[in-house]
Amino acid sequence: MGNCLGTRKKSPAEIAPSELIKPAPVISPPAPVIKLYGHPDSFTTSHIRLALSYKPVTLQFVPSDAQANPTIMYKSDVVTGSVEEILRYLDEKFPDSPVVVTNNVWGWCGAKTPAVVWVVMLQHRSMNWHMERMVKWAEDMGARGGNASGDPSMGSPRMEVKKFAKSYSHLHQLLLEHAQMEEMVMFQILESADRVSYDANIQYDLGLCKSANEDHARDLPIMNGVKEEIKIIGVMNVGSPDYQDALTRLLSRLYKLKDNCKQHFEEEEHELLPLMEATELNKLQQERVLQQSLDAMRETHSHLFRFFMEGLCPQDGMHYFGLIKRYCDNARVSLMLHMMVD
Repeated sequence: MGNCLGTRKKSPAEIAPSELIKPAPVISPPAPVIKLYGHPDSFTTSHIRLALSYKPVTLQFVPSDAQANPTIMYKSDVVTGSVEEILRYLDEKFPDSPVVVTNNVWGWCGAKTPAVVWVVMLQHRSMNWHMERMVKWAEDMGARGGNASGDPSMGSPRMEVKKFAKSYSHLHQLLLEHAQMEEMVMFQILESADRVSYDANIQYDLGLCKSANEDHARDLPIMNGVKEEIKIIGVMNVGSPDYQDALTRLLSRLYKLKDNCKQHFEEEEHELLPLMEATELNKLQQERVLQQSLDAMRETHSHLFRFFMEGLCPQDGMHYFGLIKRYCDNARVSLMLHMMVD
């Protein structure tokens, strides 16, 4: 299943040309059925529905007016309890796609790491995954040169380019909003600190934020160049030498953007984000910072939220949603949940 929600078919980004010729598919047994009883407007119910979207099951949701904890039924089991209890039960029964967020540290991160740092790092993971996906997809289109279709569900080569353009447009918006969020929120917090120290012998250097801003400015022309190259390919004669040359240029730009983003994210995670721990944000401050971050990434956390979450593995997706649920207002969380489970 990769990082994606549900049992989505492979896209051309995940299909090698050799996979296009396959034996007759093996008929798999039907997915097990889980019944979920809960109030349709309850965050707890929606949280469980989100977790079930990662599992290889068929969900039968039964809306209930009761305000009690949601209940799931699987075979002869009846489980009622908190979100954590039900998620642990689901991981026990279906362990392949774990949804319980563990206490394992991630590098230097730990239980006291500010929520905004986790948000930034999880966003890095999603953007890296989508970037890798776009590169693989472009490689596959280049290998075929417009002379053969990839995934049959993509339609004609021209239709495939349109779908490629739409997917890159989503990633382009995510990259822009992520950079804006860092510049408007996170960097402002660091720059307002009075020489914050995160280590006894290391003090904060304003040059780190300046360097990160310069990276954002450096990558913007490349991002826009990819978008323009896709537009050009979309109006060219499919399979012509010029078409193949344009695909080669597109792939070259994507390679450069992918490498730049990967290096930029790694530098932030090793040099800049650890400094946020020294700011010692309290709960109210963290809540305000998360609200400001979501405001700066409005498109990502509205109609692009499902796209963003597809770039995270189940545990990371549940972690990200848990952070938002903990710190952000109910109306915003409700909207994002509906994007995922409706």
